[in-house]
Amino acid sequence: MSNLEAAQKQYDEYKKMGLALSMQRGQPSDADFDLSNPMLTIVNEDTLVTPSGIAIRNYPGGVAGLPEARELFATVLDVRPEEMVVGNNSSLLLMSNIFMWAMMRGLKHSDGPWVGQKPKMIVTVPGYDRHFRLLDTLGFEMLPVQMTPDGPDMDAVEALAASDPSVKGLTFVPTYSNPTGDTLSEAAAQRLASMPTAVPDFTIFADDAYRVHHLTGKPAQPPNLLRACAAAGNPDRVIIFGSTSKMTFAGAGIGFFASSVDNIAYITGLMGAQFIGPNKIEQYRHVRFLQTYPGGIPGLMRAHANNLRPKFEAVYEVLTRELGETDLARWTKPEGGYFISLDTKYPVADRVVTLAKEAGVGLTPAGATYPFGQDPHNSNIRLSPSRPPVEEVAQAMEVVAACIKLASVEHEIF
Repeated sequence: MSNLEAAQKQYDEYKKMGLALSMQRGQPSDADFDLSNPMLTIVNEDTLVTPSGIAIRNYPGGVAGLPEARELFATVLDVRPEEMVVGNNSSLLLMSNIFMWAMMRGLKHSDGPWVGQKPKMIVTVPGYDRHFRLLDTLGFEMLPVQMTPDGPDMDAVEALAASDPSVKGLTFVPTYSNPTGDTLSEAAAQRLASMPTAVPDFTIFADDAYRVHHLTGKPAQPPNLLRACAAAGNPDRVIIFGSTSKMTFAGAGIGFFASSVDNIAYITGLMGAQFIGPNKIEQYRHVRFLQTYPGGIPGLMRAHANNLRPKFEAVYEVLTRELGETDLARWTKPEGGYFISLDTKYPVADRVVTLAKEAGVGLTPAGATYPFGQDPHNSNIRLSPSRPPVEEVAQAMEVVAACIKLASVEHEIF
């Protein structure tokens, strides 16, 4: 039996099973949501006023969020409460809001609205598809640079930022990057903070969505970008985003961001034209729940890790067993976050995704981790094992491995 016949036979056996499995998006599982169920009833008619004296049913409270929420989530991003804005669900909404204000009015150091300046934004690849869609929708030209184990390719970032006044910033995930799992190094953070830029309003939009989403007992210790920028004389250069979307309820979370006190004043001044304040009841529910959970936020995240770790291990076990002795693919083994990045040896990612779909396994579309869905190598596939049960993760990965084998043999022959 030829290699093609063997690969086809294995694939056909899976296809006959009539599977309906999904590894497409990084959604929490119901077991993860169940950890936060007490939050649903933790605020009631007896807890309508916060310790700081804010009546959560009424308007007053401020655009920047409850003082209790700012204090709590400042611990997540390792900043001071006065450097925080806590809003509604989600961080992507807050990021898009700031981008839109930048386009219409400019940021604190801008000489005018970005929209008339044909703005460009540096993005890391492989990267987060929702960042790409947002930037494209708003009219930014995207400039891809490679994500490395230490963060963005700093040689490329520095060259772009210093040479072109239309380059307005960098958007990336600094901790357990989506999808590679890489974390920004201290050296790269110092370079980002101090590098020359062609414009004074160059801004780092750091989406730190997985800052506390550790999978191992040795969590990453990401550098403090806000402090690094301040020390380098560029205190307004960075805005750091985060959320509880994968901590509590994805559909009813809290988004937040941190920046310099001056930036916070400028941005909340603009946001104050849009609304009186965020959902104080939701914020107070999060505060009361996360403050009383055993071990606080770190304790809750350890419980999440206990749910997630076996699923990641199932992916590694199947890939190692089925592909480990071949060179048909390589994959990351992140220490945190929600994704695994897999690269095929040959330019067959789109074929693998199509084969998997026909066999009943949904994968993130090939190319999604690059702007406009165009992976120049046609090799990267983002794996999302968080939602299905462990048994389904393992079964789905067996199908994926079979698809990689078949697509690779087809490429070698045809």
